Amino acid sequence: MFDSVDIARCAVKLAITSTRAEEEQEIIRMREKQIYAVAVDVGGNIIDTIHVIIERAIMASRKAGLTQESHVQDGAIAGAAREAIMQIAAKAAGLNGGGKIGITRHKEHLSVCIFMSIGLLHLNEVVIGLGHRSLPENIVSDGK
Repeated sequence: MFDSVDIARCAVKLAITSTRAEEEQEIIRMREKQIYAVAVDVGGNIIDTIHVIIERAIMASRKAGLTQESHVQDGAIAGAAREAIMQIAAKAAGLNGGGKIGITRHKEHLSVCIFMSIGLLHLNEVVIGLGHRSLPENIVSDGK
């Protein structure tokens, strides 16, 4: 049985993958443990694109079957994504960034991790934000 800390670790592992192949292998390894996962790239001016980052997290989680379209499930993803964004916002104010969102779910545990490089030209800072929410466990559809 995995708890919220385990699922958060998985979201971080997924968000820090450096290639699509590595990302796909990590998702397969997690699925073998009944941890469902998806990753999506994000980029742009962080503060101006907060709504885009949240929308991408919602749509990716639906498409991968981690959540279904509903007020409660969309709200859980949006809340966890917003929490992760707020953890990086202070360093990102007015700057551009690029990185990846890793979303993981096992039963009622849902984690969203945002890993980004932000800055100007070659003067980059690396930031990470993490959010967690709980949802009823009988909703994961395994992407089908």
